[in-house]
Amino acid sequence: MAMTMTQKILAAHAGLEQVEKGQLIKAKLDMVLGNDITSPVAINEFEKFGFADVFDKSKISLVMDHFVPNKDIKAAQQTKQCRCFAQKHCIDNYYDVGDMGIEHALLPEKGLVAPGEVVIGADSHTCTYGALGAFSTGVGSTDMAAGMATGESWFKAPSAIRFNLTGSLPQNCSGKDVILHIIGQIGVDGALYKSMEFGGEGMHTLSIDDRLCMANMAIEAGAKNGIFEVDDITLDYCKGRVDREFTVYKADDDAVYDEVIDIDLSAIVPTVACPHLPENTRPASELGDVKIDQCIIGSCTNGRLSDMKAAAEILSGHHVAKGVRCIIIPATQSIYMDCIKHGYAEIFIKAGCVISTPTCGPCLGGYMGILAEDEVAVATTNRNFVGRMGHTSSKIYLSSPATAAASAVMGYICDADVLRKEV
Repeated sequence: MAMTMTQKILAAHAGLEQVEKGQLIKAKLDMVLGNDITSPVAINEFEKFGFADVFDKSKISLVMDHFVPNKDIKAAQQTKQCRCFAQKHCIDNYYDVGDMGIEHALLPEKGLVAPGEVVIGADSHTCTYGALGAFSTGVGSTDMAAGMATGESWFKAPSAIRFNLTGSLPQNCSGKDVILHIIGQIGVDGALYKSMEFGGEGMHTLSIDDRLCMANMAIEAGAKNGIFEVDDITLDYCKGRVDREFTVYKADDDAVYDEVIDIDLSAIVPTVACPHLPENTRPASELGDVKIDQCIIGSCTNGRLSDMKAAAEILSGHHVAKGVRCIIIPATQSIYMDCIKHGYAEIFIKAGCVISTPTCGPCLGGYMGILAEDEVAVATTNRNFVGRMGHTSSKIYLSSPATAAASAVMGYICDADVLRKEV
Protein backbone atom coordinates (compact mmCIF):
# COMPACT_ATOMS: atom_id res chain seq x y z
CA MET A 1 0.00 0.00 0.00
CA ALA A 2 1.27 3.49 -0.86
CA MET A 3 2.21 5.69 2.11
CA THR A 4 2.85 9.34 2.89
CA MET A 5 6.12 10.56 4.42
CA THR A 6 4.69 10.48 7.93
CA GLN A 7 3.24 7.01 7.50
CA LYS A 8 6.59 5.68 6.24
CA ILE A 9 8.47 7.11 9.19
CA LEU A 10 5.98 5.72 11.69
CA ALA A 11 5.94 2.30 10.02
CA ALA A 12 9.75 2.08 10.19
CA HIS A 13 9.80 3.04 13.87
CA ALA A 14 7.02 0.57 14.65
CA GLY A 15 8.83 -2.27 12.89
CA LEU A 16 6.02 -2.63 10.35
CA GLU A 17 6.08 -2.83 6.57
CA GLN A 18 3.19 -0.41 6.33
CA VAL A 19 0.63 1.53 8.34
CA GLU A 20 -2.77 2.85 7.34
CA LYS A 21 -4.44 6.06 8.47
CA GLY A 22 -6.17 5.54 11.78
CA GLN A 23 -4.03 2.53 12.71
CA LEU A 24 -2.83 2.42 16.32
CA ILE A 25 0.88 1.69 16.62
CA LYS A 26 3.66 1.75 19.18
CA ALA A 27 6.79 3.40 17.79
CA LYS A 28 10.35 3.80 19.02
CA LEU A 29 11.46 7.33 19.84
CA ASP A 30 14.62 9.16 18.79
CA MET A 31 14.12 12.14 21.12
CA VAL A 32 11.89 13.06 24.07
CA LEU A 33 11.68 16.77 24.87
CA GLY A 34 10.44 18.76 27.84
CA ASN A 35 10.73 22.31 29.16
CA ASP A 36 10.64 23.98 32.55
CA ILE A 37 6.83 24.05 32.67
CA THR A 38 5.97 20.60 31.34
CA SER A 39 8.93 18.55 32.59
CA PRO A 40 8.15 18.81 36.32
CA VAL A 41 4.74 17.17 35.71
CA ALA A 42 6.44 14.42 33.68
CA ILE A 43 9.09 13.93 36.35
CA ASN A 44 6.41 13.57 39.02
CA GLU A 45 4.68 10.88 36.94
CA PHE A 46 7.99 9.17 36.15
CA GLU A 47 8.78 8.90 39.85
CA LYS A 48 5.22 8.04 40.91
CA PHE A 49 5.28 4.96 38.68
CA GLY A 50 8.62 3.91 40.12
CA PHE A 51 10.78 4.02 37.00
CA ALA A 52 14.42 3.54 37.99
CA ASP A 53 16.10 5.20 35.03
CA VAL A 54 15.57 6.80 31.62
CA PHE A 55 15.71 4.67 28.48
CA ASP A 56 18.63 6.57 26.92
CA LYS A 57 20.30 9.62 28.48
CA SER A 58 21.34 10.89 25.02
CA LYS A 59 17.77 10.85 23.68
CA ILE A 60 16.16 13.14 26.23
CA SER A 61 16.33 16.94 26.06
CA LEU A 62 15.30 19.21 28.92
CA VAL A 63 15.34 22.86 27.90
CA MET A 64 14.70 25.58 30.45
CA ASP A 65 13.15 28.33 28.33
CA HIS A 66 9.67 29.44 29.36
CA PHE A 67 10.43 31.24 32.65
CA VAL A 68 14.23 31.27 32.50
CA PRO A 69 15.97 33.23 33.96
CA ASN A 70 13.43 32.41 36.66
CA LYS A 71 10.72 35.02 37.13
CA ASP A 72 9.56 33.96 40.61
CA ILE A 73 9.93 31.32 43.32
CA LYS A 74 7.61 28.82 41.64
CA ALA A 75 9.58 29.05 38.39
CA ALA A 76 12.83 28.61 40.32
CA GLN A 77 11.47 25.49 42.04
CA GLN A 78 10.36 23.98 38.73
CA THR A 79 13.75 24.57 37.17
CA LYS A 80 15.51 23.14 40.22
CA GLN A 81 13.42 19.96 39.94
CA CYS A 82 14.43 19.58 36.28
CA ARG A 83 18.08 20.29 37.09
CA CYS A 84 18.17 17.68 39.83
CA PHE A 85 16.45 15.08 37.63
CA ALA A 86 18.94 15.72 34.81
CA GLN A 87 21.87 15.35 37.22
CA LYS A 88 20.47 12.19 38.79
CA HIS A 89 19.98 10.47 35.43
CA CYS A 90 23.08 11.96 33.73
CA ILE A 91 20.96 13.40 30.91
CA ASP A 92 23.26 14.69 28.16
CA ASN A 93 21.00 17.40 26.76
CA TYR A 94 20.09 19.65 29.68
CA TYR A 95 20.09 23.38 28.87
CA ASP A 96 19.82 26.12 31.48
CA VAL A 97 20.86 29.75 31.92
CA GLY A 98 23.93 30.57 29.85
CA ASP A 99 23.61 27.78 27.30
CA MET A 100 19.87 27.53 26.81
CA GLY A 101 17.63 28.79 24.05
CA ILE A 102 14.03 28.51 23.00
CA GLU A 103 13.61 24.75 22.69
CA HIS A 104 12.34 24.53 19.11
CA ALA A 105 15.17 26.70 17.84
CA LEU A 106 17.81 25.09 20.04
CA LEU A 107 17.29 21.41 19.15
CA PRO A 108 17.74 21.84 15.37
CA GLU A 109 20.70 24.16 15.97
CA LYS A 110 22.38 21.54 18.17
CA GLY A 111 21.75 18.73 15.67
CA LEU A 112 19.51 16.89 18.12
CA VAL A 113 16.87 16.15 15.48
CA ALA A 114 17.42 14.72 12.00
CA PRO A 115 15.45 13.59 8.93
CA GLY A 116 13.42 10.43 9.37
CA GLU A 117 13.42 10.52 13.16
CA VAL A 118 10.47 10.37 15.56
CA VAL A 119 10.38 13.09 18.21
CA ILE A 120 7.83 13.79 20.91
CA GLY A 121 7.81 16.80 23.17
CA ALA A 122 5.64 18.04 26.00
CA ASP A 123 5.01 21.24 24.09
CA SER A 124 2.51 21.67 21.28
CA HIS A 125 5.01 23.30 18.92
CA THR A 126 7.24 20.23 18.85
CA CYS A 127 5.87 19.83 15.32
CA THR A 128 8.61 22.34 14.31
CA TYR A 129 11.10 19.57 13.48
CA GLY A 130 9.09 18.42 10.49
CA ALA A 131 11.01 21.14 8.68
CA LEU A 132 13.92 18.68 8.67
CA GLY A 133 11.84 15.76 7.42
CA ALA A 134 11.24 14.27 10.88
CA PHE A 135 7.95 13.16 12.40
CA SER A 136 7.58 15.33 15.49
CA THR A 137 4.53 16.09 17.56
CA GLY A 138 3.46 17.48 20.89
CA VAL A 139 2.25 15.21 23.68
CA GLY A 140 1.08 15.51 27.27
CA SER A 141 3.45 15.34 30.21
CA THR A 142 2.28 11.81 31.09
CA ASP A 143 3.24 10.62 27.60
CA MET A 144 6.56 12.39 28.04
CA ALA A 145 7.12 10.46 31.28
CA ALA A 146 6.37 7.14 29.57
CA GLY A 147 8.63 8.11 26.66
CA MET A 148 11.53 8.92 28.98
CA ALA A 149 11.15 5.56 30.69
CA THR A 150 10.45 3.24 27.77
CA GLY A 151 11.68 5.02 24.62
CA GLU A 152 8.34 4.29 22.96
CA SER A 153 5.00 5.97 22.45
CA TRP A 154 1.58 5.12 21.05
CA PHE A 155 0.33 6.93 17.93
CA LYS A 156 -2.68 6.84 15.68
CA ALA A 157 -1.27 7.10 12.16
CA PRO A 158 -2.68 10.28 10.61
CA SER A 159 -4.02 10.88 7.14
CA ALA A 160 -2.44 13.79 5.27
CA ILE A 161 -3.00 16.96 3.29
CA ARG A 162 -0.38 17.71 0.66
CA PHE A 163 0.58 21.32 0.03
CA ASN A 164 2.08 21.67 -3.42
CA LEU A 165 4.24 24.80 -3.41
CA THR A 166 5.09 26.65 -6.64
CA GLY A 167 6.84 29.93 -7.43
CA SER A 168 8.94 31.94 -5.00
CA LEU A 169 8.20 34.54 -2.34
CA PRO A 170 8.14 38.28 -3.10
CA GLN A 171 10.31 40.73 -1.19
CA ASN A 172 9.29 41.28 2.45
CA CYS A 173 7.48 37.94 2.59
CA SER A 174 8.65 34.89 4.50
CA GLY A 175 7.50 31.51 5.70
CA LYS A 176 5.39 33.24 8.36
CA ASP A 177 3.29 34.92 5.69
CA VAL A 178 2.87 31.57 3.91
CA ILE A 179 1.68 29.66 6.95
CA LEU A 180 -0.65 32.47 8.04
CA HIS A 181 -2.10 32.46 4.52
CA ILE A 182 -2.60 28.69 4.70
CA ILE A 183 -4.22 28.77 8.15
CA GLY A 184 -6.48 31.57 6.98
CA GLN A 185 -7.46 29.41 4.02
CA ILE A 186 -8.14 26.09 5.78
CA GLY A 187 -8.95 27.29 9.32
CA VAL A 188 -7.71 26.34 12.77
CA ASP A 189 -9.25 22.88 12.47
CA GLY A 190 -8.65 22.44 8.75
CA ALA A 191 -5.97 19.79 9.29
CA LEU A 192 -7.32 18.28 12.50
CA TYR A 193 -5.16 15.26 13.46
CA LYS A 194 -3.70 15.19 9.97
CA SER A 195 -0.18 15.49 8.64
CA MET A 196 0.50 18.69 6.69
CA GLU A 197 3.04 17.55 4.08
CA PHE A 198 4.86 20.21 2.05
CA GLY A 199 6.52 19.65 -1.32
CA GLY A 200 6.69 20.93 -4.88
CA GLU A 201 9.22 22.99 -6.80
CA GLY A 202 8.45 26.10 -4.79
CA MET A 203 9.56 24.36 -1.60
CA HIS A 204 13.17 24.47 -2.80
CA THR A 205 13.06 28.30 -2.72
CA LEU A 206 12.28 28.31 0.99
CA SER A 207 15.07 28.48 3.55
CA ILE A 208 15.28 26.15 6.52
CA ASP A 209 14.17 29.05 8.72
CA ASP A 210 11.05 29.50 6.56
CA ARG A 211 10.31 25.79 6.86
CA LEU A 212 10.89 25.71 10.63
CA CYS A 213 8.42 28.57 11.00
CA MET A 214 5.80 26.87 8.83
CA ALA A 215 6.12 23.46 10.49
CA ASN A 216 6.00 25.17 13.89
CA MET A 217 2.53 26.54 13.18
CA ALA A 218 1.04 23.33 11.76
CA ILE A 219 -0.57 22.81 15.16
CA GLU A 220 -2.43 26.11 14.69
CA ALA A 221 -4.36 24.38 11.89
CA GLY A 222 -5.05 21.45 14.22
CA ALA A 223 -2.46 19.21 12.54
CA LYS A 224 -0.79 16.24 14.20
CA ASN A 225 2.43 17.30 12.48
CA GLY A 226 3.87 19.34 9.65
CA ILE A 227 6.61 17.86 7.48
CA PHE A 228 8.73 18.92 4.51
CA GLU A 229 10.33 16.76 1.88
CA VAL A 230 14.08 16.44 2.41
CA ASP A 231 16.20 18.21 -0.22
CA ASP A 232 19.75 19.57 -0.55
CA ILE A 233 18.85 22.57 1.63
CA THR A 234 17.85 20.18 4.42
CA LEU A 235 20.98 18.07 4.04
CA ASP A 236 23.24 21.14 3.96
CA TYR A 237 21.68 22.31 7.22
CA CYS A 238 22.25 18.93 8.86
CA LYS A 239 25.87 18.73 7.67
CA GLY A 240 28.18 19.57 10.55
CA ARG A 241 25.28 19.51 13.03
CA VAL A 242 23.98 15.92 12.99
CA ASP A 243 26.70 13.46 13.97
CA ARG A 244 24.78 10.22 13.36
CA GLU A 245 23.34 8.33 10.43
CA PHE A 246 19.75 9.03 9.48
CA THR A 247 17.26 7.83 6.89
CA VAL A 248 15.47 10.04 4.38
CA TYR A 249 11.89 9.01 3.68
CA LYS A 250 9.92 10.07 0.63
CA ALA A 251 6.20 9.73 0.07
CA ASP A 252 5.18 7.19 -2.56
CA ASP A 253 4.20 8.74 -5.87
CA ASP A 254 0.75 7.23 -5.51
CA ALA A 255 0.31 8.10 -1.83
CA VAL A 256 -3.28 8.94 -0.94
CA TYR A 257 -4.03 12.38 0.51
CA ASP A 258 -7.28 13.67 1.91
CA GLU A 259 -6.68 16.79 -0.14
CA VAL A 260 -4.03 18.41 -2.34
CA ILE A 261 -3.78 22.19 -2.03
CA ASP A 262 -1.74 24.27 -4.47
CA ILE A 263 0.02 27.33 -3.03
CA ASP A 264 1.61 29.86 -5.40
CA LEU A 265 4.34 31.48 -3.30
CA SER A 266 4.64 34.40 -5.72
CA ALA A 267 1.06 35.42 -4.84
CA ILE A 268 1.73 35.62 -1.08
CA VAL A 269 1.53 39.08 0.49
CA PRO A 270 2.54 40.30 3.98
CA THR A 271 -0.19 38.72 6.09
CA VAL A 272 -1.46 39.37 9.60
CA ALA A 273 -3.63 37.21 11.86
CA CYS A 274 -6.07 39.47 13.70
CA PRO A 275 -7.49 38.73 17.17
CA HIS A 276 -8.37 36.23 18.45
CA LEU A 277 -7.48 33.25 16.21
CA PRO A 278 -4.60 32.46 13.85
CA GLU A 279 -7.18 31.81 11.09
CA ASN A 280 -8.45 35.40 11.22
CA THR A 281 -6.01 36.57 8.55
CA ARG A 282 -5.91 39.64 6.33
CA PRO A 283 -3.25 41.32 4.19
CA ALA A 284 -1.34 43.82 6.32
CA SER A 285 -2.12 46.49 3.74
CA GLU A 286 -5.86 46.19 4.45
CA LEU A 287 -5.79 46.69 8.20
CA GLY A 288 -5.93 50.47 8.20
CA ASP A 289 -4.83 52.39 11.26
CA VAL A 290 -4.48 49.72 13.97
CA LYS A 291 -2.32 51.48 16.54
CA ILE A 292 -0.02 49.32 18.66
CA ASP A 293 1.44 49.59 22.15
CA GLN A 294 3.98 46.77 21.88
CA CYS A 295 5.97 44.80 19.33
CA ILE A 296 7.51 41.38 20.03
CA ILE A 297 10.06 39.98 17.57
CA GLY A 298 11.21 36.50 18.61
CA SER A 299 9.73 33.18 19.83
CA CYS A 300 10.13 29.58 18.64
CA THR A 301 8.36 30.67 15.45
CA ASN A 302 10.44 33.69 14.45
CA GLY A 303 13.51 34.12 16.65
CA ARG A 304 16.13 32.79 14.24
CA LEU A 305 18.99 34.74 12.67
CA SER A 306 17.16 35.42 9.40
CA ASP A 307 14.31 36.88 11.45
CA MET A 308 16.75 39.10 13.33
CA LYS A 309 18.25 40.19 10.01
CA ALA A 310 14.85 41.04 8.52
CA ALA A 311 13.99 43.14 11.57
CA ALA A 312 17.39 44.87 11.59
CA GLU A 313 17.14 45.80 7.92
CA ILE A 314 13.79 47.48 8.57
CA LEU A 315 14.83 49.19 11.82
CA SER A 316 18.20 50.43 10.56
CA GLY A 317 18.21 54.21 10.45
CA HIS A 318 14.77 54.42 12.07
CA HIS A 319 13.42 54.67 15.59
CA VAL A 320 10.51 52.92 17.24
CA ALA A 321 7.44 55.17 17.33
CA LYS A 322 6.75 57.15 20.48
CA GLY A 323 4.64 55.14 22.88
CA VAL A 324 5.59 51.76 21.37
CA ARG A 325 7.63 49.19 23.29
CA CYS A 326 9.68 46.92 21.02
CA ILE A 327 11.16 43.75 22.52
CA ILE A 328 13.64 41.69 20.49
CA ILE A 329 14.27 38.08 21.58
CA PRO A 330 16.97 36.07 19.78
CA ALA A 331 15.96 32.43 20.10
CA THR A 332 19.33 31.01 21.22
CA GLN A 333 22.59 32.19 22.71
CA SER A 334 24.30 31.51 19.38
CA ILE A 335 21.78 33.69 17.55
CA TYR A 336 22.25 36.39 20.19
CA MET A 337 26.01 36.31 19.56
CA ASP A 338 25.47 36.51 15.82
CA CYS A 339 23.25 39.56 16.33
CA ILE A 340 26.17 41.23 18.06
CA LYS A 341 28.69 40.07 15.44
CA HIS A 342 26.59 41.28 12.50
CA GLY A 343 25.73 44.61 14.14
CA TYR A 344 22.03 43.83 14.55
CA ALA A 345 22.17 44.38 18.32
CA GLU A 346 23.47 47.93 17.86
CA ILE A 347 20.75 48.64 15.30
CA PHE A 348 18.08 47.39 17.69
CA ILE A 349 19.34 49.47 20.61
CA LYS A 350 19.72 52.64 18.53
CA ALA A 351 16.18 52.13 17.26
CA GLY A 352 14.88 52.15 20.83
CA CYS A 353 14.33 48.42 21.24
CA VAL A 354 15.23 46.24 24.21
CA ILE A 355 17.02 42.92 23.62
CA SER A 356 16.12 39.98 25.83
CA THR A 357 17.97 36.80 26.71
CA PRO A 358 16.41 33.81 24.89
CA THR A 359 13.04 33.03 26.44
CA CYS A 360 9.45 32.12 25.56
CA GLY A 361 8.37 34.69 28.20
CA PRO A 362 5.93 37.07 26.50
CA CYS A 363 4.53 34.56 23.99
CA LEU A 364 2.52 32.76 26.67
CA GLY A 365 1.93 35.80 28.86
CA GLY A 366 4.62 34.66 31.28
CA TYR A 367 6.92 37.64 31.67
CA MET A 368 9.18 40.02 29.69
CA GLY A 369 6.31 41.83 27.99
CA ILE A 370 2.88 41.35 29.57
CA LEU A 371 0.02 43.37 28.06
CA ALA A 372 -2.21 45.59 30.19
CA GLU A 373 -5.92 46.26 29.78
CA ASP A 374 -6.91 47.13 26.18
CA GLU A 375 -3.31 47.19 24.94
CA VAL A 376 -2.51 46.06 21.39
CA ALA A 377 0.56 44.11 20.29
CA VAL A 378 1.96 42.96 17.00
CA ALA A 379 4.03 39.82 17.53
CA THR A 380 5.96 37.25 15.55
CA THR A 381 4.68 34.57 17.92
CA ASN A 382 2.26 31.78 16.99
CA ARG A 383 -0.94 32.32 18.98
CA ASN A 384 -3.24 35.28 19.54
CA PHE A 385 -5.93 33.77 21.77
CA VAL A 386 -7.85 35.89 24.29
CA GLY A 387 -5.51 36.78 27.15
CA ARG A 388 -2.57 34.97 25.58
CA MET A 389 -0.11 37.78 26.37
CA GLY A 390 -1.75 39.29 29.40
CA HIS A 391 -5.03 41.03 30.14
CA THR A 392 -8.12 39.43 28.59
CA SER A 393 -9.05 42.70 26.91
CA SER A 394 -5.67 43.02 25.18
CA LYS A 395 -5.28 42.17 21.50
CA ILE A 396 -2.54 40.37 19.58
CA TYR A 397 -1.87 40.59 15.85
CA LEU A 398 0.48 37.90 14.48
CA SER A 399 2.90 38.82 11.70
CA SER A 400 6.30 38.26 10.14
CA PRO A 401 9.40 39.99 11.55
CA ALA A 402 9.49 42.45 8.62
CA THR A 403 5.88 43.49 9.18
CA ALA A 404 6.35 43.70 12.95
CA ALA A 405 9.46 45.87 12.63
CA ALA A 406 7.80 48.23 10.16
CA SER A 407 4.77 48.48 12.44
CA ALA A 408 6.99 49.33 15.42
CA VAL A 409 8.47 52.25 13.51
CA MET A 410 5.17 53.55 12.17
CA GLY A 411 3.23 52.98 15.39
CA TYR A 412 0.47 51.10 13.62
CA ILE A 413 0.27 47.78 11.77
CA CYS A 414 1.60 48.03 8.23
CA ASP A 415 3.90 46.21 5.84
CA ALA A 416 7.44 47.31 5.05
CA ASP A 417 6.42 48.99 1.79
CA VAL A 418 4.40 51.55 3.75
CA LEU A 419 7.48 52.37 5.82
CA ARG A 420 9.56 52.89 2.70
CA LYS A 421 6.98 55.24 1.18
CA GLU A 422 6.21 57.30 4.26
CA VAL A 423 9.55 57.61 6.05
